[in-house]
Formats: sequence, C-alpha cells, structure tokens
Amino acid sequence: MLVCAALSACGGSVEADAEAAAPELVAREDSLANVRLRLMAANLTSGNGQDYDPGHGIRILQGTDPDVVMIQEFNYKTNSAADLRAFVDTTFGTGFSYFREGGAQIPNGIISRYPIIAAGEWDDTQVSNRDFAWARIDIPGSKDLWAVSVHLLTSGSSVRNTEASNLVRFINANVPASDYLVIGGDFNTGSRGEACFSTFSSVVSTASPYPADRNGNTNTNAGRSSPYDHVLVDSDLRAYQTSVVMGSSTFANGLVADTRVYSPISDISPALSGDSGVSGMQHMGVIKDFLIPGDGTTSSSVTVLSPNGGESWVGGSSHTITWSSSGVTNVKVEYSLNGSTWTTLTSSTGASGGSVAWTVPSSASTNAWVRVSDASNTAISDLSNAAFAITTGGSGGTGNVFINEVLINEPGSVVSGEFVELVNSGTAAVDLSGWTVSDNTGVRHTFASGTSVAAGKAVVVFGGASGIPSGMTGAVAASTGALGLGNSGDTVTLKNSAGTAVDTATFASSLAGTDGVSANRSPDASASGSFVLHTSVSSLSRSPGQRASGTAF
Repeated sequence: MLVCAALSACGGSVEADAEAAAPELVAREDSLANVRLRLMAANLTSGNGQDYDPGHGIRILQGTDPDVVMIQEFNYKTNSAADLRAFVDTTFGTGFSYFREGGAQIPNGIISRYPIIAAGEWDDTQVSNRDFAWARIDIPGSKDLWAVSVHLLTSGSSVRNTEASNLVRFINANVPASDYLVIGGDFNTGSRGEACFSTFSSVVSTASPYPADRNGNTNTNAGRSSPYDHVLVDSDLRAYQTSVVMGSSTFANGLVADTRVYSPISDISPALSGDSGVSGMQHMGVIKDFLIPGDGTTSSSVTVLSPNGGESWVGGSSHTITWSSSGVTNVKVEYSLNGSTWTTLTSSTGASGGSVAWTVPSSASTNAWVRVSDASNTAISDLSNAAFAITTGGSGGTGNVFINEVLINEPGSVVSGEFVELVNSGTAAVDLSGWTVSDNTGVRHTFASGTSVAAGKAVVVFGGASGIPSGMTGAVAASTGALGLGNSGDTVTLKNSAGTAVDTATFASSLAGTDGVSANRSPDASASGSFVLHTSVSSLSRSPGQRASGTAF
C-alpha cells in the first residue's frame, strides 16, 4: 500500500513509474533491529546558473551517499522531466524518488532512497521564487519521515523568523506528532542565536552539538564564517542520532562536507578536493546519521480502498469512502484538496463498518486525497494510493468565487473595520477550507476547515472581530489579527487551498484613499466588473455582506 504515488501539488510533482513495481530498497542494517538513515541538507549548485549542471555538487552528493536529501536550487539543464530524472538517476540511483516544487525560479525539493507517499509545498509568504517543499516518506520501521526543504531569505533575521513562524504553523497543522520530522536546507542564518532557531525549537531540536568538518568548523557558508545550512530533527528522531562514518573517518556530531579540507578525499570519491571551492558554490552540505528501529510486526493496520487514486468525482455528488482494517476499533477519516491541508470528515467512527458517506466538496482539484487513521493511534494510517480529481459541473453545479468589495481606508481609523467581501455567483456551494486572502505584504487570512459559501451568497473577512457589525452573519475576523490594507493603494489576492490564485484585484490610491468608502465591482456582484468607488454604484458608502443597494444576497 505504501508505494511512491505520482501526484501534482501546487505545480510540483513526485516522479515515479506508476506502471512498474516499487523499487527494491537497500536498507543499511547495523543490526537486525536498526537501520542507518543518512539525512542531508544540500544547496550545492555551482557556476552562474544556480543549477547542478556543472557537476561539482553531483560529485559531492555521490561521494557522501545520503538516503534523504533536502535540496535547494533544484535546477538541472532544461528542467524537463527527462533531465530531472537523469539527474536523480546519475547522482543517487534509479531507485530513488523525488519531489520538486513547481513554478519556482530556484525550487526546493526532496530526494529519497525510500518511497515518497505524499508531497507538496507550503506557501512562503516572504519570497516569490520558492516555497517550503515537503514530503512524507515511508522509511523502514513503524513511523514515516516528514522532510521539509527550506531556503530562507537573506534580507534579515526578522524576515527569517517570520518564515520560521509560518512553517511551524504548517507543521503543527499537518504533521502527525507520532511521525518523525526533519527540516533541512539553506537557512541563510548569520548566527545560531537568531530568533528563528527559538521558533523552530517548538517542533525540532536546535541544540548542540553541531555537525563539523574535518577541522572542527561548524560554519557552512562559502567563507566558512556563518552557519547557513542545517539538518534539524524532532526529539523522537534526535534520540537515534549516531556518528557519521565515511570510509576510515568518523564524525561524532555529523559532517559539514567541505572537500577543501576533507582527508582522505578518497573516502568520498568521486568528489574532488576543489569541488567545494569552485565559482558559485556558496554552501557546504550538512549530514546527520541516525540508527532507527527497523521494520517489525504489528497486529493493527488500516488500508484505504476507495477513493484510491485516479478517480474523477463531481463536487457536490455523494460517494462512499471505504477501507479495510485489522486490530483497530475506531478510525478517523480525513480528506485533502491539495495533499497538505486536511479536513476531518469524522474524528471517530467504527472501523468494522468499513465505510462512511461523503458529499464531495464543490472545489475543483486535481490533487485530492483521503486518509484513514486509527482514531487512538495516528501512527496506524493509510492514504489513497494516488491523487484523485474533483470536478465542478454536472449534477453538482459550478461555484464561482471572486472579490466583490474591499474597504481599504476604514472609517475613523478603526482598522478592524477594513474588510474584503467575496461573492459566489455560481450554482453550487464552494468549500473555502484552507483558502487565503493576501495583500502586498502577505497572507492576512486563512479560512478555517469547514468554511463554505453558498451559491449566490457572500462571505466577508474583517480586520478584527470588533469590526463585524452586530447581527451580521457570513463574516469572520482575519486569522492573522489584521488585514493591514494600504491606504495609498494595495493588491488583494484570493487563493484556493492548493495555493492557486482564484482572483486578484489592484486598487490605486483613488480607490483606497477615501475614508470609509469601499471599492466595489461595477456592475455589483459581477466577476468581470471593474472596481469603482461604492458611491458610484449606490447611495451607500459601503455594503459588506449585502448587495451594493443594501439588499440581501
């Protein structure tokens, strides 16, 4: 059941041969019970193209032989599927799986000796050319490994801490506490005292001792003066950390792989002594090894039967989720529209029943999944074998959600009164779970699981709870505590749970600078209408949750 699934997540892909048998895995067994797991952070591009084509990083990766790599700047030749597969085959082996985020100039990715059973990307609101790439990996033993590949910004420690805070929220919302976790990559941190390490410490261990090179230097940038790169694991996995052994050499706390000081270089052949010092090589690889408990027997299991990948179900239609189980009393059933954000269908239902009825949400998706877990032990869990699709149309109708009205310059400088009104002009309800509202600065609101907007109705996001008019329904307060819209002009973007922009609107100062007057579509409630001052379409200055005339939707 746990095979590498071919899926699409926010434009990325897990590369796998769906027709072939799962690759045979070569476990590194140090005893009958333990398996050696090597984790590596690798931003090892060289030359001027921020890619691996020059080959210096390839040799370092070949020589250090990791099992799971959190890779940055994952570019190679044309970045076609054939070129990327060739890079993985040449550098690691034909049995390795990979995930590479889509639509990024310098994408993050995960490369794994073991099957990737789910993968995707979480939005990094602080940067436009990459996100946080994650993968759930079926490593030996009873627990899965969740690997997150990150490339934080160079612009300042406060921005890096914001990125860390956002990533921690994604992890807490999506990664089971019973599984292993590793965050690895290029943090661009100037010191180990930066605030982001305190933030990350809520989910992974950031404490010493730290990996070092042959000379004991723990810094990882090109000049070897700052700790840019890290492999940080949770406390469960940290308990199994062991020495990194390379040929005749042992590194008790892990290895910073600088070929310029490594000796004997034959330990990591085909790497060459000059590889870490070539033009464009800005980082050293970081490696940690772990001896984890291997596969054992268990009397409890659960297996998803339907939907199990490849189906195409219509939003709003009725279907049945089915599973089989052994040694499990109750199960939790969840679904995801993007492979990362999960909505609970039932927190506990009898496992022996083997099925639960489901009204498919009216949100189009090509990356939908179902997960069934033991309600009392989430370590016993199974996903659909591959993604399935949800379409809008047919008997389920079609939803059409867009930005209809925005109040940027709140009345009387009470910022809680700012609002963004969304209207569904379609013929079916739309599930807004995990959808976001952003401005030029970043995400301002994420809709909670279970939130929906009915056909022909509106939902309004206010800057704060105190700004919601008394008795108003269909309104929520911004999940971040504020909308923070700019009175000199701003851009508001609505994205679905897969991170795809559904609608975006840019407001010049002429629409943003009038105190207490909103910008509204003209004609009102028309997705193709242009934005004008509300006073141009009605005698009212604003009408949150109502038509421009003040009547109900």
